This record gives sequence, structure tokens and C-alpha cells, in this order.
Amino acid sequence: MTHLWVRAEQRPNEERVGLTPEGAAKLIASGIQVTVEKSSVRAIPLEGYCDAGCTIAAENAWPDAPLDAIIFGLKELPEDGSPLPHRHIMFGHAFKGQHSGRALLKRFKAGGGSLYDLEYLVDPDGRRVAAFGYWAGYAGAAVSLKAWAAQQRGGICPPVGTYPGRDALLADLAREVTDTGKPNPTAIVIGALGRVGSGAADLCEAMGITTTRWDMDETASGGPFPEILQHDIFLNCIFARPGTPVFVPRSALTAERQLGVIGDVACDPDSDYNPVPVYSQATSWAAPVTRVHDTPPLDVMAIDNLPSLLPVESSIDYAEQLLPSLATLDNLDTGVWARAEATFKEHMKGI
Repeated sequence: MTHLWVRAEQRPNEERVGLTPEGAAKLIASGIQVTVEKSSVRAIPLEGYCDAGCTIAAENAWPDAPLDAIIFGLKELPEDGSPLPHRHIMFGHAFKGQHSGRALLKRFKAGGGSLYDLEYLVDPDGRRVAAFGYWAGYAGAAVSLKAWAAQQRGGICPPVGTYPGRDALLADLAREVTDTGKPNPTAIVIGALGRVGSGAADLCEAMGITTTRWDMDETASGGPFPEILQHDIFLNCIFARPGTPVFVPRSALTAERQLGVIGDVACDPDSDYNPVPVYSQATSWAAPVTRVHDTPPLDVMAIDNLPSLLPVESSIDYAEQLLPSLATLDNLDTGVWARAEATFKEHMKGI
């Protein structure tokens, strides 16, 4: 019997989960064994998984799970260097030139396990079967707007936390923007036709922000792009890959500009293809922005688990997209899982 083991997330401020109780019940009904770890932070209560018929395990017990179990989580594992003998489903952040990714792949080599990277679960046309993109864009735009409001008050963006839902987030943002006493900022979204960009643009629209929407046609020239500097907020929603243009070069720091906040929703600062090379490290919930220039100020928001600001909405949305693929886990030799394994093996060459 195929055994799916849903682990507790160990990263701080990560309350999302990739399988809902309703989805777990459907997998169990189809003959898949589902184990769910207890979690002190998961946004969806454990009771629902119990009612669905899941086996319940202790929090963070996955290293001792049966070797045939497929370990399913979202964000990264603790960086303890331990070998990884299991098959893992998660966002590995190891296939796009990230410098930290090599260490993860070495752990899989040492343990003999394998990685089905959630970012590389794709259909035959190469399109991802499930993505948090919309909510990443929505939350990224929200934090970027918070950063702008803090700037207008002469400060820097304070720590952020989760919200019980979208309405609570919008109400909080409205208060912060109103408190500045300034007109609404302008924003430019690059990647506006994608999932991430549509989420960012929707947040801006909900807040009454005039937004310029760019996508591939507007960036095909390769730059430079002086128009970006003529907006208050720039939201980068294009994932770094070979050939991605540089949108904000380091020369922009001292150039004449209106730009005060960069929301790098895609957030690949340690990639060789980072299109916003004015910063080099992701930001955090405790320190949502890094100030890369003082006069006039330019802050970069680059939190890499943004959808967890709205963990309930983002979990339900993502789990619904992913469930049809999870239902095929009993046949890993074809379809989405075979493609993901082939990607993993290709990137293991030379490790």
C-alpha cells in the first residue's frame, strides 16, 4: 500500500499544509495510507485529519518513518546535514542554481532518497500542476505596501504575522495606508499575466492602487527599464531563470527615482539569474525588508514563504490543485511523478 506521510513544518512562521482533511479522506478511500504528524502551528486543526481516518504521528517523527513512506511537506528541512533515505515531496529550491541547493542534494545522495520537487511537478506541456503563486503575489504586494507605509512615516517595515483571512489583511492595510496621510502609491507588476502577478495586481486593485501591468512583451527588449524607477512600488513576479533580464541594476540605487520599495515576490537572491541584484539575502517575518539605500530610501521585501501570511486560504487552494496528482502516487513510474524524478536525477549528476 502506498504510504503518504504528511510531516509537520519545522520552519518558523510556516502554518500551511499541502493536504486538507477532505483530500486525505479521498486518498484513504482510494487505498492510500495517510499519516499526519501532530503540529503545534498548522493552520488546519488535527481533528479533521483524525475524522478523515488518518494515522496520527508525533510532531517531527518523519526521520523514523518506514523507509517506504513518502514524506510530504512544503518548506525546507532542518539543515542538519543528515542523510535522507526517504522519498520526499517538498519545495527543494535546489534546481535553479541556488548555492544552498547543492548541500540538500548531497544529503539525498548520502541517504539514497529522492526528491519530487513541488516546483517541478508538471504536466506534459511543462505547466506546474499546483502552485501557491496567486497567494504569494497577493501577500507579497501586501507586505510591500506595508513597507511603503512605514517609509512614509519615517520608519522601516515592522515584523509581520499571519492573518485569519483576507478581509482581516485588507482592513489592516487600509488603516496603515490611511495613517500615512499621503496619496496612494503607484505600483508596477512585472509578470502580471501569471499566477503570482495576478495575485499581486489583485491586492493592489483591492487597495485602490494605480498599477502598471507588464509581462513578457514589455520586457522583451532586455532592458534597461527606466519606467520601473518611476513607480513607488515594484513587484517582481517573474521567477529567475537563464535569460531573465535585470530589472533593477545596482546603478539604480543612486539614480534619480521615485521607487522606494521593491517586492521581490519571486525571491531568488542566491540565484545566478537574480533579476534584482541590489540585494543578496532573503528577508524574514521578523525583518520583512532590507534597506539597500538610505537617501532616498529603497527597501527590498524578499520573504520566501509569503503565502503563509494567509495560511488557510493558501493551503485550501494549493491542496485542491495538488490532490489529483497525489491520487496517482501508487504509480510513480508514469506521469507527473516520473517527470519529477527524471528532473531530480538530472540535477544529481555530478553531485
